[in-house]
Amino acid sequence: MSWDDLASTALVGTDRRPYAGDLLGSAAVEVVRRRAGWRPGRPGEPVRAPDEEQEAVSRRAAERLVRILGGEHERVLPEWLSVAAGSGRRAPAYVLPELLHRGRRDASMRADLGVLAGRRGRWLAERNPVWAYLLEEPTGETWELGSAADRRDHLRRLRAAEPGEARRLLESTWERETPDDRAVFVQVLAEGLSMDDEPFLEAALDDRRREVRQGAANLLTRLPGSRLSQRMAARARACLTVEPATITVEAPSSCDKAMERDGIRPKAPRGVGERAWWLQQVIARAPLQMWGESPGAMLRKKIPDWESEVKTAWVRAAVLQREPAWARAMFACDPISDLLVALGPAEQQELAAGFTTEHDLDSQLIMVLGGVSPSWQETLATAVLRKIIQVATTQPWNLGELVRLAGERIDPAFADLAEDYSPVPSIQQVAALLRFRADMIKELS
Repeated sequence: MSWDDLASTALVGTDRRPYAGDLLGSAAVEVVRRRAGWRPGRPGEPVRAPDEEQEAVSRRAAERLVRILGGEHERVLPEWLSVAAGSGRRAPAYVLPELLHRGRRDASMRADLGVLAGRRGRWLAERNPVWAYLLEEPTGETWELGSAADRRDHLRRLRAAEPGEARRLLESTWERETPDDRAVFVQVLAEGLSMDDEPFLEAALDDRRREVRQGAANLLTRLPGSRLSQRMAARARACLTVEPATITVEAPSSCDKAMERDGIRPKAPRGVGERAWWLQQVIARAPLQMWGESPGAMLRKKIPDWESEVKTAWVRAAVLQREPAWARAMFACDPISDLLVALGPAEQQELAAGFTTEHDLDSQLIMVLGGVSPSWQETLATAVLRKIIQVATTQPWNLGELVRLAGERIDPAFADLAEDYSPVPSIQQVAALLRFRADMIKELS
């Protein structure tokens, strides 16, 4: 039998396709026969790795990287990569295989690896398919000649400097872009978003790619004056009747094509009713300012039916629309970490410090602290250190994640403050990690 016949028989089973003899033995013989017939290829001239153009990080920085890769404070690896990439230097060649292996599993590292791997890293990626992802990271080429990653990077930099020019550049090539690239490029417009972008984003609602439509709808939701926001406001008014003390809710009975175009997903997740799902999405995309009352006043109203869905939608609206007043009010009622994204770093830390002081150490506190931007300053740092001391006397076994978060998120400039704060071992662990990070940053600067 041919190899295809043997494979087919093995696939369906000998019960359904009888085979006289030893099927596996015959397959083994066929494998040997096929391999014996192969002609050895001619080895090509070895291609030498190109010379590097970037300067490598210092010897001390490289030694610390090896220690991190070996397991010493391994969770600070993303920070090492970010600081090193920001310096414009490259990683030493002998750690590239390990870094490229890790980048295969953790996509968040890849942008920094694109800088740190240097020319030798790309040379390695060309020879190992599992590292080929590196070839998609920016190389510094132009919009016209670069890879998708180069063009994305160029558009981001142009958008930060000249938002209108970046949009016009994207408009000029939009119809020629691949669906994947359009889905990525539309997200770049979040930087410097304004009503000048509204016509382009409104047209993108008709794109064939769902991710493009969804991305455009999310951005238009952040523009209260957009046509999409006004359409959502009309739908929300049909769902919610706001009275002085109560809010009466009538969830949508269907999801039509016009709603789908505006970013409403018709299929509900498992365990969620269709009408509840449509209601949440409509309210989340309706401009929060349309209700005409303060967030606190709206949250105090009684909602006899659909209360959970309405409040879940308001949380989503505050996050989507980056509405600090609503995020602040809703965090006071229910400290959901997602709401922190609508606030600036200073206010995030202020709210988190208050929550840390008043709340017991549990998974909710860890989630809130995890949602705060890094480089915690003195107020939050002190609140967390105080909490560590408090818990160390009652539940020392429960401190692991809080100690790690403190060491990774507090500004390393406060290493001395932590070291002098208390001789409690867990506080000294925090101080040691802060010192480790401070030395790491100094070596890379």
